[in-house]
Amino acid sequence: MKKMVMSVCLSAGFLLGSAAATPAAYANSEEPQLKVKIVDSKGGEVGTALLTQKGAAVQIHIEAANLPPGEHGIHFHENGKCDPPDFKTAGAHFNPAGKQHGFHNPKGYHAGDLLNIQVKQDGTVTADLETQSVTLNKGAANSLLKPGGTAIIIHEKADDYVTDPSGNSGNRIACARIE
Repeated sequence: MKKMVMSVCLSAGFLLGSAAATPAAYANSEEPQLKVKIVDSKGGEVGTALLTQKGAAVQIHIEAANLPPGEHGIHFHENGKCDPPDFKTAGAHFNPAGKQHGFHNPKGYHAGDLLNIQVKQDGTVTADLETQSVTLNKGAANSLLKPGGTAIIIHEKADDYVTDPSGNSGNRIACARIE
């Protein structure tokens, strides 16, 4: 069983639509990379997520604005659909191994489970996440680029890392299609 490595770094200073949309740390990467738009429940763009394959890990760099302040659950979901207002078309968490939800769940965790993100009081977030539970390599069982794609969902509340199936993280407030 692969060991999961995940980290979160939060930093200040995001301006939606800024010229620095591609972080310097990822700019010269030769690894597979994909940038996706994050939309809110009205379909308006609120940010971007840059996904980069680095060896066995996928790094996710998120920059968004106009979100409610506080801690929010964020997950990969099984369908590459983001139909507002509730994003239910994204389906359940991405879970090709059939595990239960949550890093603290003794029965495992979904491949789509990620650490919570912290949105600042001004509604902005810049976060860097890393996971070895998924890949951008097509054809793998845990590929985010499976037929039909997948999605990134930001939830209204923090993930408790235990409760199956979604960590008690509440409604879906933002979505990005991964194709």
